[in-house]
Amino acid sequence: MTDERYDEYTRLRFERPSDGVLLITLDDPDKLNATDGPMHQQLSRVFRTIEDDRSVRAVVVTGAGKAFSAGGDLDWIADQVGDYAQTMRVMKEAGDIVRTMIDCDTPIVSAINGVAVGAGIAIALMADVSVIAEDAKLTDGHIRLGVAAGDHAVAIWPLLCGMAKAKYYLLTADFLDGREAERIGLVSKAVPRDDVLSTAIGVAEKLAAGPADATRLTKRALNHWLRQALPNFEASLAYEMLNFLGPDAAEGLAALQEKRAPDFGAAE
Repeated sequence: MTDERYDEYTRLRFERPSDGVLLITLDDPDKLNATDGPMHQQLSRVFRTIEDDRSVRAVVVTGAGKAFSAGGDLDWIADQVGDYAQTMRVMKEAGDIVRTMIDCDTPIVSAINGVAVGAGIAIALMADVSVIAEDAKLTDGHIRLGVAAGDHAVAIWPLLCGMAKAKYYLLTADFLDGREAERIGLVSKAVPRDDVLSTAIGVAEKLAAGPADATRLTKRALNHWLRQALPNFEASLAYEMLNFLGPDAAEGLAALQEKRAPDFGAAE
């Protein structure tokens, strides 16, 4: 795709599968599209660019290869743990991802083709319509790392699946599959893995063919529910970043790197 406004987004791949539809692919399949510094920064900006591109009437976001996104890259997380300046940079970007997805009136469809964790699941679930593979695994995962669930979940999980399920999955960081995610209302549709992208593009094509202003304004009005939740989100994001400066995050990161269970009691 040749469009200079997207040239700066080197960690994202852009295609136009049909008229008015923009397909964005998180493009680091060797690392299961884990979000590192450049990808996180680009995700915090791209939806502003899309909002300004009136040739785009609907967006599809997916992951390259067999994963949507395996969460934060561990080397990138290691740079943040205990580092105040880096934590402040990441907090700004994480907040911008959520806020720009809410404020982008162009409808966004996620094609969750595989595992979705942490920072990656924020993109998947903040989309307006989410299509997931029935066998795909997802978890917010922050508790596993020893930090509060701050990237997006406090804003939207209670609205999607109710407070009881939101508390269970955010406090335990248990995985659930696409079928269960659809059953509890966390995602819009669960389909066989081979049908995820075609289904998502079909939804985007339907949205793109509809009345643009009415579609955009309906999304804008619905997203006032999310805007009301922004104070809760901002608190959760600040708590997450505070945790990155404490001992639990260091222990959680070490456990992930060493592929062992964390001992958060020992970190106190």
